[in-house]
Amino acid sequence: MKIASWNINGIKARHDVLIAWLKEASPDVVGLQEIKSVDENFPRSEIEALGYNLETHGQKGFNGVALLSKLPFDEVNRGLPLILENDEDEQARFIEGIISTPSGVVRIVSLYLPNGNPVGENPMESDKYSYKLRWMDRLHAWTQERLKLEEPLVLAGDYNVIPEAKDCHAPDAWWGDALYRPETLEKFQALKNIGLTEAFRASTDEPNVYTFWDYQAGAWPRNNGIRIDHMLLSCEAADRLNGVQIDKYVRDWEKPSDHVPILIELDV
Repeated sequence: MKIASWNINGIKARHDVLIAWLKEASPDVVGLQEIKSVDENFPRSEIEALGYNLETHGQKGFNGVALLSKLPFDEVNRGLPLILENDEDEQARFIEGIISTPSGVVRIVSLYLPNGNPVGENPMESDKYSYKLRWMDRLHAWTQERLKLEEPLVLAGDYNVIPEAKDCHAPDAWWGDALYRPETLEKFQALKNIGLTEAFRASTDEPNVYTFWDYQAGAWPRNNGIRIDHMLLSCEAADRLNGVQIDKYVRDWEKPSDHVPILIELDV
């Protein structure tokens, strides 16, 4: 099973790019992030014509996630559960799909973790950064419960986290940004510590491999990128990991997203 994740940066703007890539790469399951569309306006027909079942959790103009699968969904859950009763979260950033395969169930999540910027002089008093950290706490709690099922679980998405210095072109310049600061890295590591494997780093230690290049300042031709799109796997999924690839070439297409797809292959 080939599973992909891609921050599409607007389905309407990137629809033709997505269709071309689906035809070329032919993944079995795709998690999309930042679709920037309400569910009823999502352009479904050409995607479904390629044989995909499609589920969305959209939001007008911002955020939004989707799952595409050549196999039918047994169950779909939208939204990351809240921890406290007085918590609120109207942002569409999380969708879970359960798929049956010949060797059992696979759970796949498409997630779009908050960016968290601007951090400001007092990070813990920043509304956007504190929201990012609370969201990561909620993801940690949700994942702990799902891991008890002892099933292959794939958390695929744009994490807005630079895990290590070798995952960005200018570590000193990025340090202190919401994507790359102590609190962010601590929570990302805590998520892995409960039993998740980061697929790309389980496959290679190669530095300077990126999934995002800004549209500004010639970032793409200069390869001034960052690696913020990740696949975190439960041990049951990690044991079946056959390979990881990043389709960097898509960034060179006409009207590209500022992210590129990351794909894994699981033996299911």
